[in-house]
Amino acid sequence: MSDSTAPTPGVDRPRITLLDVLRLLSELLAFGSLALWGFFAWPQPWAVVFGIATPVVAILVWAFFLSPKAVIAVPSYVRALIELVIFASATVALWALSFPWAGLAVGVFCVAVGLLVGRRRLR
Repeated sequence: MSDSTAPTPGVDRPRITLLDVLRLLSELLAFGSLALWGFFAWPQPWAVVFGIATPVVAILVWAFFLSPKAVIAVPSYVRALIELVIFASATVALWALSFPWAGLAVGVFCVAVGLLVGRRRLR
């Protein structure tokens, strides 16, 4: 007889919660803010270089250290620090573009979601 608790490939999927959706939104906001900064804070042709390279570097850092299938396993406090640096960079990027309230809103939203996700992970 087969075990009824064994996952069935293609049928059993992880449950996606509202917090997972907010987490994705916060990451997209951070990467988008960095892209905007790259495209609008620099003169041409550097705007294209920084507009593409800045979010790509942030995405690679996220993929290596913070993703669910991270390549490099780090302790939880290092994960939190890297995440905070990415979110703070997005906040400063919007602030540098003369959008201080948008930067503050993105920063508060991203950090709040990060705290909730970190709290969930510690359970």
